[in-house]
Amino acid sequence: MKFEQDDKIRVLIVDDHAVVREGLLSFLAAEPDLEVVGDAESGTRALDLLAGLETEGQRPDVVIMDLQMAPPDGIESTRRIRARYDDVEVVALTSFAEEERIQAALAAGAAGYLLKDAGADEVAAAVRAAHRGELQLDPAITRRLMSSISGGPRPDLVAELTPREIEVLRLVGAGKANKQIAAELIISERTARTHVSHILRKLGLSSRTQAALWAMSEGHLDAEAEPRPS
Repeated sequence: MKFEQDDKIRVLIVDDHAVVREGLLSFLAAEPDLEVVGDAESGTRALDLLAGLETEGQRPDVVIMDLQMAPPDGIESTRRIRARYDDVEVVALTSFAEEERIQAALAAGAAGYLLKDAGADEVAAAVRAAHRGELQLDPAITRRLMSSISGGPRPDLVAELTPREIEVLRLVGAGKANKQIAAELIISERTARTHVSHILRKLGLSSRTQAALWAMSEGHLDAEAEPRPS
């Protein structure tokens, strides 16, 4: 299948090791639906590149972000990117042992994470999943992240969700992308995206991944749940 330039998923790579950036560039260059629009050795450089790419109409869809970098590290860089460009997804690049950093990255707005020993197919799949808004997390780390969630959003905040938003949240927790949510609920993809944004705002969360992890950890998010409409 031939992909037009506008159909490709634009990717920005951020890592302070040149060999890692070159490896990711090599991986992604072989994928016909992906296009690397830039690479940066620091969070500061990444933000500068994003501003320039925005001006050129080449804003990336997905940023692959190394978490372990000199200040600002990948977590703070993720937070800044998401604050300025809320439609740019960030995939954290991490090692298996960095559970606390993964949690912090998700809290900063990362859409998911990619283990540093991932193969080419996994790298491409993680980028595509983030772009589609799907939840794609390593099962072993996901279990640990879920078990570490304490409390989650306050009950009074959860009560502000409408019945439709509870439906959407349940589907987000099942790992559904906006397109899949739209098809299941017979709404437009834009409406699904708007519902997700409202859910994050009401619950005080930074990313759909946070919402999904919380939803998966909450047994009361079932068909019988009856939240109070806002």
